Amino acid sequence: MSGGTLLAALGVAAFSLTFPATAWALEGLGPWSTVACRTVLTSLIAIVALAVLRVRPPARRHWGGLLVVASGVVVGYPILTTLALQTSTSSHAAVVVGLLPVTTAAYSALRTGTRHSRTYWVAALAGAAVVIAFALQQSGGALSAADLYLFGALLICAAGYAEGGRLAREMPGWQVIGWALVPCLPVGLAGAAVALSFEPARLTGHVVAGLVWLAAGSHCFGLTVWYRGMAAIGVARASQLQLAQPLLTLVCSVLLLGEHLTLAAPLAAVGVLVCIVVTQRAKS
Repeated sequence: MSGGTLLAALGVAAFSLTFPATAWALEGLGPWSTVACRTVLTSLIAIVALAVLRVRPPARRHWGGLLVVASGVVVGYPILTTLALQTSTSSHAAVVVGLLPVTTAAYSALRTGTRHSRTYWVAALAGAAVVIAFALQQSGGALSAADLYLFGALLICAAGYAEGGRLAREMPGWQVIGWALVPCLPVGLAGAAVALSFEPARLTGHVVAGLVWLAAGSHCFGLTVWYRGMAAIGVARASQLQLAQPLLTLVCSVLLLGEHLTLAAPLAAVGVLVCIVVTQRAKS
C-alpha cells in the first residue's frame, strides 16, 4: 500500500465516525447548534495552528477553491447531514452517502478534464450500485425524506473534496482545510449565538465527545490526511476508498449507538472491497 493510499484510508477511517459523533451531539443540542459549535471549535483549532506555525496566507488564486472547500465540506455538508440525522439513523445515512466517491470523481473529471478508463468507471459504478442496493435493503425498499438532505450533501461535499484535492497539490493538505476554516469562524460564532438562543442545550459526556471528535477528528485530522492522500494518488482513486466508509460507519453505529446491523453487511462489504481493488488498479 502506497503512502498516499494509507493517508486517504486514515481519512476514511476518521470520517466513518462522523455520523455516530453527530448523533451523540444531537442528544443534547439542536441541529443548528451542533453545526455552529463544531464550526467554531474547528475554526479555532485551525487558526491557532496556522498562527503558531506562522504559515503565510495562500496566494490570491487559491482563495476561490478554498471558499468552495469551506462552503462544501465545512458548512454545507455538516448542515445537510445533521438535518438528515434528525429523522434518519446513522447507518442509513452512511450507506446513502456511500455514493460520494462517484460524485467526487465525476466532479473532478468535469473540473479538470481528466479521463478515466472504462474499467475504472465500471468498477466505480458497480460499487455505487452495491451501496444503493444495501441502502434500499436497510430501509425496506423505500428512501426516507431525509435522503433529500443526503443527496444534496453528496453534491456539495463532492465539490469540496475535489477542490481540496486539487489545492493539496500546491500546498500542504492541512493548510488547505486550515485556510478554508478561517473565514468560517465569524459565520460559526454568529450561527452559534442565534442557534443556542432558540434551541435547548444540554451538555453530557456524549455531547462533548461528539463535538470534540467532529472538530478535531473528522475535520482537522481526517481532512488533513484525506487531502494529502488525494494529492498523492489522485482525487478519483482516493475517492473510491470511501466506498468502504458506509460499512465502517455501520460497525461504529452498532458499537457506539446500538443500531441493528443485518447479515447483508458482510455481503456488501465483499462487493465494495472488490470494487475498491479494481479501481485502485485500473489505469486512468
